[in-house]
Amino acid sequence: MKEKIRGFIAETTFTDPEIILDNTMIFEDGIFDSMGLLGLINYLESEYGVVTEDVELQEENFGSVERIAAFVDRKIHQMN
Repeated sequence: MKEKIRGFIAETTFTDPEIILDNTMIFEDGIFDSMGLLGLINYLESEYGVVTEDVELQEENFGSVERIAAFVDRKIHQMN
């Protein structure tokens, strides 16, 4: 899952995926912005069936590849 998320971020931002580590702070490091976040939310919904609520749009959930993967994993387990 992390590799897919990393690939999506790299592809949409034209960033070398090798510099996007699991713990790279994608917003703080200027890799992603709010428009990128909207695309990511759409991607997570289409790829994993995860619907993101407004209250979940926090750095704790979307700050890094590691956090995004953990968020998706939690959401998937909540659905089951």
